[in-house]
Amino acid sequence: MTLLSASELVTAYSTGELSPVEATRAALEAIEQYDGTYNSYCLVDAESALDQARASEQRWHEGNPIGTLDGVPSSIKDMFLTQGWPTLRGSRCIDPQQPWEIDGPATARMRENGLVLLGKTTTPELGWKGTTDSPLTGITRNPWDPGKTAGGSSGGSAAAIAAGMGALSVGTDAGGSVRIPASFCGIVGFKPTYGRIPLYPASPFGMLAHAGPMALTVEDIALFLDVLALSDYRDPTALQPPLGSYREATRRDVRGIHAAYSPTLGYVDVDPEIARVVDGVVRDLGEAGLHLDEADPGFGDPREMFDVLWSTGAAKWLSKFPEGSENRIDPGLREQWKRGLTYSALDYLGANEARVELGIHMGEFHTRHDVLITPTMPIRPFEAGHDVPPDGDYRHWPEWTRFTYPFNMTQQPAISVPVGFTSDGMPVGLQIVGPRHSDDLVLGVARLVREVCPWSGERPPAPSGSRAGR
Repeated sequence: MTLLSASELVTAYSTGELSPVEATRAALEAIEQYDGTYNSYCLVDAESALDQARASEQRWHEGNPIGTLDGVPSSIKDMFLTQGWPTLRGSRCIDPQQPWEIDGPATARMRENGLVLLGKTTTPELGWKGTTDSPLTGITRNPWDPGKTAGGSSGGSAAAIAAGMGALSVGTDAGGSVRIPASFCGIVGFKPTYGRIPLYPASPFGMLAHAGPMALTVEDIALFLDVLALSDYRDPTALQPPLGSYREATRRDVRGIHAAYSPTLGYVDVDPEIARVVDGVVRDLGEAGLHLDEADPGFGDPREMFDVLWSTGAAKWLSKFPEGSENRIDPGLREQWKRGLTYSALDYLGANEARVELGIHMGEFHTRHDVLITPTMPIRPFEAGHDVPPDGDYRHWPEWTRFTYPFNMTQQPAISVPVGFTSDGMPVGLQIVGPRHSDDLVLGVARLVREVCPWSGERPPAPSGSRAGR
């Protein structure tokens, strides 16, 4: 049952075929069996999870579940505040013994809707990069090949879902951190429109930062977004909750819409096998009824401006760390910190102006194309424990994530959907980007992708032995 999606679990709860207690025990057993290899959890609270599951089981028995996902075993990236659990964000410089008295908005909505919280998933320190390893929790590994990275920074969440250690998770995405590991681990990861999911406290990465649901299926993503998008007064930038259900909107017929397919964005070098897989699925989408044009969005790589926004955010966050922290943090994060301190307020304002201009440019593009389709990642997963492929020419992680971070700058909804494999058995993701506030349209196209693509719900093989992942 650890292989069931959230939708399948709640259907089984409603018929009495399964109970939340059985599903939670199965998820905990999977964590016990596999997480020594994958290292996707930094905290597991089995006693609390079973208590939550028993309460959910009683509600289902009485015919009174408190939400559409009541009783679904789930996890939370260790960037979100959780009452009673430390939120260490992958850092040795945060005191775990301080009071942990409040839930962040995502955690609060999950509790209110009856989801079973198994524990917290790993992140690189402060979620700063596109892989998941940190001085505090070690290396998180890919369930399809434990020698490879799960991606990041929500790599713990992606690995947990792929390996059946919980059906849902919520991650953060300020440069691709939900979509990168979703692509590498063969699950669905959605970065909705900025402000769609409230955040508290505000991210130091500012207008780049989104929270996003991660799951096995597009339907699960939509169900989870219905929960996470509910309002929270602590985020003054949050959008008004949607009037309808994303689950219902996902079922809309999107055949006949106009989609642009950009294999490279005009400047990205893509692994030929990834290009082949994505090209094939795009052809299938055209045959299924999308009006497809091959068209680049017409902007150059915004890396320089992204770096300014990213490194100044890191510097702002690290300025609050205790004296002496510089020698205890991830060396790559320390480099970001120092770089961020070199920029002026005018540099930051100039980068933000460029971000706004890029958003306007994409808004005009979407007057002609309802959605944009690209590969999610230009490369396949590489050796775990490295920020960049060790046998390549990359120096910094954004150099291999060029399909993702532009759409944090524009604040558009973007989803990664698994669509196939490379010859060495690693998952390939396809990205769908829509105009701001078109979350329902993006989900609808993602659902069509799952209908026509060759991916049929494959799951990674169980590890042959328990290998330490730390």
